[in-house]
Amino acid sequence: MGLSETSSGERAHIAFFGVRNAGKSSVVNAVLGQELSVVSDVRGTTTDPVRKAMELLPLGPVVIVDTPGVDDEGALGAKRVDRSLRMLASCDAAVLVVDGERGLAPADRELVRRFGARGIPYAVAWNKCDLASARAGLRALGEKDPDLAERAVGVSALTGEGVDELKERLARLARPEGRGRRVVADLVRPGSVVVLVCPIDASAPKGRLILPQQMAIRDLLDAGCVPVVCRETELARSLASLVAPPALVVTDSQAFGPVSRVVPDAVPLTSFSILMLRYKADLALAVAGAAALDRLRDGDRVLISEGCTHHRQCEDIGTVKMPAWLAAHTGAELGLSFTSGADFPDDLTPYAAVIHCGGCTLTAREMRRRQSQAADQGVPLTNYGVAIAHMHGILRRSLTPFPEALAALDG
Repeated sequence: MGLSETSSGERAHIAFFGVRNAGKSSVVNAVLGQELSVVSDVRGTTTDPVRKAMELLPLGPVVIVDTPGVDDEGALGAKRVDRSLRMLASCDAAVLVVDGERGLAPADRELVRRFGARGIPYAVAWNKCDLASARAGLRALGEKDPDLAERAVGVSALTGEGVDELKERLARLARPEGRGRRVVADLVRPGSVVVLVCPIDASAPKGRLILPQQMAIRDLLDAGCVPVVCRETELARSLASLVAPPALVVTDSQAFGPVSRVVPDAVPLTSFSILMLRYKADLALAVAGAAALDRLRDGDRVLISEGCTHHRQCEDIGTVKMPAWLAAHTGAELGLSFTSGADFPDDLTPYAAVIHCGGCTLTAREMRRRQSQAADQGVPLTNYGVAIAHMHGILRRSLTPFPEALAALDG
């Protein structure tokens, strides 16, 4: 992601679903105004979800997703269907693409049911409306199922008919969860000085700050605050240079230990990871989940999960530092599993605890789904920032800006 681009997790995700050869890829290409997906008369041409970032006015930055047909067959087809249906977890709006000549298939009806069960706003793209038979089918839908017909837009991927109307409909539907929430600026007053501690080690990306750091800086600037950015090695000097103590210090979680020893007790301290979880999901629930780390015993399994995929370095926090901190904290021989990206297990019950990253690249809908899934299955889920603060004995201090999370800690 470029420094000037909106991250995937901050974009509304709009996924196009339907049966094979309904014209999903053609409609997606028409919406984008370019050829993202290969179009063919061969059923099942799209084999994996295909994503494209774009600006959809008046909504703003979005990710358009073209998915494989949900009626695919065979062992390989079942895997494609599974990949398509997994997109339901993260999309902010859905489009059901229907071949207007054939009409609604049973698989289409099942998709409508799934949209409703998950509370996903959706539109129906009734494709091939340049043909009289498709237009007749749309009129018949209005008589048989007026509620569904209200969601339908007659489109033609071939001529472009109805595509602008579909885009306008989607711009009204696709409102990402959490829109309007602040990353950090709601914790301080306008004009406040906030110190952001950004370690630069072997695991740091070359030539740029990580996404949570970028988001915090921008949020503070938007609110008229003064972000002061430094490494942990220059923190003491940076604090001494200020005419008054900062309103807040935010650190990378892995530097919690040394940073907490430098920052005066009277200055609120938290981490980027904790901020991101509060921004995306339920911080109090993650705080309650941290208590499970004290109960881990030999043989217990722990899942360490990250929302993004990246090249892992020798000092990687998820696969190197977190296991070391867990070993030191528990003194137990644990069975550790690691996942990244979309590979989050459906069944979490084999695990005694789940430790998740802040989820900066995930949509708020997906992060909340993962948290709810763990809660429904009775598996404690915490996150990197909360877990690290807990294992360093500074969790209470790191939660001072968040009264509800403190209440969960005391409860």
